[in-house]
Amino acid sequence: MELGLKNKNYFVAASSKGIGFGIAKALASDGANVLLGARNKEELKNASKQLSKYGGKITYETLNASEYDSIKSWVAYGVKELGSPDGLVLNAGGPKAGYFLDFDDEDWYSAFNLTLMSAVRLIREVVPYMVERKKGSVVAVTSTSVKEPIDVLLLSNVMRSGVTSLIKSLSIEYGKHNIRFNNLVPGRIDTDRVKSLDNLNAQKKGITVEEQQKYEYSQIPLGRYGNIDEIGKAGAFLLSDAASYISGVTLLVDGAKTKTVW
Repeated sequence: MELGLKNKNYFVAASSKGIGFGIAKALASDGANVLLGARNKEELKNASKQLSKYGGKITYETLNASEYDSIKSWVAYGVKELGSPDGLVLNAGGPKAGYFLDFDDEDWYSAFNLTLMSAVRLIREVVPYMVERKKGSVVAVTSTSVKEPIDVLLLSNVMRSGVTSLIKSLSIEYGKHNIRFNNLVPGRIDTDRVKSLDNLNAQKKGITVEEQQKYEYSQIPLGRYGNIDEIGKAGAFLLSDAASYISGVTLLVDGAKTKTVW
C-alpha cells in the first residue's frame, strides 16, 4: 500500500522512545520528514541518529508537554526547520498510577496539564497551519482505558477520555477544512511504561514480574504484548493519505484484549 508520506512533514511528541518513536520510525521509513520531541536531549539525539538512515529530514527539539511555552517553541522550531506540518502526533508520558484516595488536588491538576491540556495546546499551535493549507491529520495516542477503565490508572482513565472526546469533537468542527482527527489506542505494548506497570502490579500482588506478565498474556487473545513497530505502522497509516476518508475514529491496537464493541 502506498501511504504517500514521502517529503511530508510530521511533528511527533514524546518520540525519543516507546510508541512515539515507533510512529516516527514508521513515518521516516516511508520517506517523511519528522520533528522529534521529548524532554531528554540525549535520547532525542540518539533517536534522530537511528531515523536518519531512511533519507528524510529528521530534526529534534526538547519538549515538555506540561509547559505551554515549551510546546510553542517546539512547534515554531519544527516549522522553521521543516515547514508547515502535514501531521501531528499527540503523545505524552502517562499520569501517576494509583487509586482514588492516593491522589490530592495537585495530582489531578498535574494529570490534567500533562494529558489533556498538552493535547489542547499542541493542536492550538498546529491547526492554523493546516487550516491555511486546507489539509492535515492529527492522531492522539490514548489508552484502552478510554474503552475499559484500568483500576490502577484512574488519572489516565479520566484525562485520556477527555482527549478522546476532544478529538472526536474536532473531527467534526474541522472536517470542512479537510483536517482529520483520530485516536490511536494502544493496548499492552512492550514499552518502559508497561514494564513499570507490570512491576507495580507484581509488587501489589506479591508475585514475580514474570508471573504478572504471564497473567497479562492470558488476558490477550493474541497471547502476547504488541511491539512499537506494530503500533507505529498503525499510527503512520492514520496520518497518511491512505486513510484520507478516516476521521473521528478510535482505533484499537490491542490484540483483541478490549471486549467492548463501541
